[in-house]
Amino acid sequence: MENLPVYHGPIGKEEGERRLAQDGRDGCYLVRNSDSVPGVFCLCVLCKGYAYTYRLHKDDAGSWAAETTPGVQKRYFRQIRNLIAAFHEPAQGIVMPLLYPVTAQRRAQAPSNSLSPTHSSPNAWLQQQQQQQQQQQQQQQHQQQPHHVQQAHASRGHRNKNKEMRKVVG
Repeated sequence: MENLPVYHGPIGKEEGERRLAQDGRDGCYLVRNSDSVPGVFCLCVLCKGYAYTYRLHKDDAGSWAAETTPGVQKRYFRQIRNLIAAFHEPAQGIVMPLLYPVTAQRRAQAPSNSLSPTHSSPNAWLQQQQQQQQQQQQQQQHQQQPHHVQQAHASRGHRNKNKEMRKVVG
């Protein structure tokens, strides 16, 4: 396992998520030790701001398999590299294909403060993404309302101007 470039060791769930968020691209992935099950590893992939985790385990015969979406037939591989290579293809029972390896070497070379101020932690980044989605949904709903309803909302917004400004800024 140590020879696998995307293997990060016993870094824990939060640190794994932080490293994925630091890369930030959908389809970036890494492998780490499981926090809860000794001897089991986790394949973690980023998709739309969320880290998805799939357990990787070795059976008694020495073959590797991943716990994927229910209903998808489990596949076994002699080497973990082959398992990861198979997940580069779509429709393999994971949220999206593995596209961008987050290697332990690359991570070690990256400065620890390379996250932008607005992306200082995965939770802050996820909260920002959720706020942006909510704002987009509100704008879409506002555009779909009849003109007289929009005017009523505008007049209420005028009375509560500071609160609305804080929400947009914050």
